[in-house]
Amino acid sequence: MSTDPRPVYLDHAATTPMVPAALEALTAHLGDVGNPSSLHASGRAARRVVEESRETIAQALGCRPGEVVFTSGGTEADNLAVKGMYWSRRGAEDSRRRVLSTAIEHHAVLDPLHWLADTAGAEVELLAVDSDGRLELDALRASIERDPASVALVSVMWANNEVGTLQPIDEVVALAAAHGIPVHSDAVQAVGSVPVDFAASGLDALTLTGHKVGGPYGVGALVVRREVEVTALVHGGGQERDIRSGTIDTPGIAGFAAAVELCVKQQSEHAGRLSVLRDRLVAGVLQVVPDARLNGAVPDGEALVRLPGNAHFSFPGCEGDSLLMLLDARGIECSTGSACSAGVPQASHVLLAMGREDEAARSSLRFSLGHTSTEADVDALVAAIGPCVERARAAKA
Repeated sequence: MSTDPRPVYLDHAATTPMVPAALEALTAHLGDVGNPSSLHASGRAARRVVEESRETIAQALGCRPGEVVFTSGGTEADNLAVKGMYWSRRGAEDSRRRVLSTAIEHHAVLDPLHWLADTAGAEVELLAVDSDGRLELDALRASIERDPASVALVSVMWANNEVGTLQPIDEVVALAAAHGIPVHSDAVQAVGSVPVDFAASGLDALTLTGHKVGGPYGVGALVVRREVEVTALVHGGGQERDIRSGTIDTPGIAGFAAAVELCVKQQSEHAGRLSVLRDRLVAGVLQVVPDARLNGAVPDGEALVRLPGNAHFSFPGCEGDSLLMLLDARGIECSTGSACSAGVPQASHVLLAMGREDEAARSSLRFSLGHTSTEADVDALVAAIGPCVERARAAKA
């Protein structure tokens, strides 16, 4: 067991520690009074902080300030995009009932889609991915061209949260735009890890959240073009373009903006450093456990196909949960996949969609690196993984 009181934290894809700039911006406003919707001096001061933060985020993401709609995080932003865009499109044309997405989306997208199918007449099509977890573009093309007038929207994540594979967003947008179909992308894992430019992407809506980029919990945004109609999920004070009512979290937004600005500014350097650490981790794990399988797209040359900090393995003969707890006992923290599904013993829907057998989908662990990760963290994992795999296999035998 590690004698270091600091755990080896390899779960940055779930939540990464706040960066000092975000912590400073957050705490600077925690004692301030004033609702940003109030007209007096304190309210105007709070509003100024919010709007300056909005401008900071817009500049970092290549969008207009008015396109940034603050939410409580990625899950709410995904719900707002998927439900709000569907209801608006169908309200304008009742025949637009189809929603096209992928089988590997985060549950923040999948569950709203299933809910729309159960309660609002949506016809949800979850498109196939290849063995690396990359959307099959031919499947998307065929689905659109079968009846483009019936498609309400397309939602495809920028980068998969479990296996780290990047999706062909440019091609997705091009296929949909040819038929005037709006596209949403959950970019929660992508912002700060790979280049993300909203205007250049051609997307109509994009989701991001604070706690994945070094900002605070409980704050995020849906970046959505002004021209796109979005039906509100929450009604009340009419804040955020009247599509997201609720008192605005001034301190949280200030911290969020500081984190977004910093992570985008440092993205290239950050990605380069994490790629080296990731390759060291992958090589070390495979050397110690030769039959482990790396899941997701394998980096090859300069092509950007995978998140720089993601390493996702299947360990034959192990239960993922058991292996996770054995590592945790040694002070090494990782994930069996999406943190939102942690504690629920079920096979990864992502790996199943990639064609993995059920056993392989239950034997996987995700190691995700971030701004606090070091070579020592990687080496600690490599030193522990062999004995832990042996014990996990013995327990299952």
